[in-house]
Amino acid sequence: MLTKRIIPCLDIKDGRTVKGTNFVDLRDAGDPVELGRLYAEQGADELVFLDITATVEKRRTLRELVNRISHQINIPFTVGGGISSVDDVSLLLQNGADKISVNTAAFKRPELLVELEKNFGSQCVVLAIDTRCEDDGEWYVYLNGGRTPTGKKCLEWALEGVDRGAGEILLTSMNHDGTKNGFALDITAQLALQLPVPVIASGGGGNASHFAAVFQQAGADAALAASIFHFKELTIPALKQELNAQGIHVRI
Repeated sequence: MLTKRIIPCLDIKDGRTVKGTNFVDLRDAGDPVELGRLYAEQGADELVFLDITATVEKRRTLRELVNRISHQINIPFTVGGGISSVDDVSLLLQNGADKISVNTAAFKRPELLVELEKNFGSQCVVLAIDTRCEDDGEWYVYLNGGRTPTGKKCLEWALEGVDRGAGEILLTSMNHDGTKNGFALDITAQLALQLPVPVIASGGGGNASHFAAVFQQAGADAALAASIFHFKELTIPALKQELNAQGIHVRI
């Protein structure tokens, strides 16, 4: 049985870790280098770094900061934000990233996924999808850090993204982001059931039972969280012990 992964996320703005609710009301959460080192020491399975304003500000990801963090950790490191070309990815891999996450650029030019898969392999390519459940009960894709609606259904885009070369999906529910009320089990289960690649659930993790639910009920391969780890509401070792006690296979 594959182990379920616990992944802390560093949302970066102006070189600092930040966290908000429903993608707004950001507050400072600490130094990303220190947090990255702490999470690696605590037993995180991977680390995700998202430069959340790179796309909006039309600039590349903060490669110097990526480099500094990579030297402090010994776990797989996924980096996203402002990535729109093969050259961008090469630069980040040279600075310590193991995988890269693409979102808006891939949606606007899906051929990017094909190019990245061809050059680096699908195992390196994570397609991040920010999705919101609208009044009609359907989940739709949003771009530019949740600012721009697309009208495209989440599952439809996820299937296309995997077909074009994405080796993993990072699914963030905007409705649940920062609420600590639990993950979006319905859309996570849809993707986990219909996609041939791992699905990382993101948005809403507040306690161990939420993580257990997204693994056991929704079939997620990994769960990502930020504020509960940043503000020490739940530690990674405590979370893993609880999941293990519930019969969920995690790396202790």
